[in-house]
Amino acid sequence: MSDVLEAALAAIAEPDAAAGQEVQRRLDEKTKPRGSLGGLERLAVQIAGIQRTADPSLGRPVVVVCAADHGVAAEGVSAYPSSVTAQMVANYAAGGAAVSVLARRAGARLVVVDCGVAEPLPVPGVLDRRLGAGTASMLRGPAMSRELAVAALETGIGLASELLDGAGCVALGEMGIGNSTAAAALCCALAGATPEEACGRGTGLDDEGLARKRDVVTRSLALNHPAPDDPVGVLAAVGGFELGVLAGLALGAAGRHVPVLVDGYPASSAVLVAAALAPALRGSLIAAHRSSEPGHRIVLEKLGLHPLLDLELRLGEGSGAALALPLLGAALSILDEMATFASAGVDDSGR
Repeated sequence: MSDVLEAALAAIAEPDAAAGQEVQRRLDEKTKPRGSLGGLERLAVQIAGIQRTADPSLGRPVVVVCAADHGVAAEGVSAYPSSVTAQMVANYAAGGAAVSVLARRAGARLVVVDCGVAEPLPVPGVLDRRLGAGTASMLRGPAMSRELAVAALETGIGLASELLDGAGCVALGEMGIGNSTAAAALCCALAGATPEEACGRGTGLDDEGLARKRDVVTRSLALNHPAPDDPVGVLAAVGGFELGVLAGLALGAAGRHVPVLVDGYPASSAVLVAAALAPALRGSLIAAHRSSEPGHRIVLEKLGLHPLLDLELRLGEGSGAALALPLLGAALSILDEMATFASAGVDDSGR
């Protein structure tokens, strides 16, 4: 393990319980029955604990979409060709994708990162953090070397230092044709799922495509033997460049006391790698939503996360995380703007 990775892991701590308790005390003074805003109150308490302050703020949230290609896409596991990865990167940068719209709506900064797109386009504004022209097919051997897996994690840690000054939250998104297959393999290796449980239809596979995807994951796991007690090895065996960078970004954000809002199945599987490296990371995670991919539920349960939304989303790219950002803002607005019983002159004897 590298010095950069070890330092990032050492910086991660459990949320500050005292800050959370103070926020709950403040919420209990608001003009409402105690606890009546349910999960919205719990969200404010959690953000305060992560940020280690009783005056939490979102600042200007950052939505980070990491993109890379996967060699396993050549095995027929996606309804779309790999060329779509580069095309969608251009779409994000041009502001035309769903995550672009939703990030604007939430007042968030959108950052697009090329972590290893096979056919990179000269798109202004896209960060170049390329680790290669996509991974190898995990059906033919490891998706990447262990050295590249560590480099991906370190790249994400570096992005946290680069992007998160003044940000009260980072939302994780991804793009990469074939990455729901990598997510399924990570789910199997780290959460103990079977390929039948972990594999869904992704971008719209038919029954034949789904069967092929399950077979590819089964054979890839048998070939590579990823060990759950070696998360870096698991990432190298069956992961992806963008997933490794997202895992590192989650670690770096948590070490900086920035809440990590996690999108769908691939992003959650990336965070599963990070949590295997640093179990305390779980306290800094917020699940934006539960997608319609069956393996996503398994990953969220393994992480101990309860999603804010359940809208049968399966787009990825950070769209669900961007959609959930206003809920975080609403929780903190209740804390900051809602009147107390004393300030509003409301009788609170019934409490």
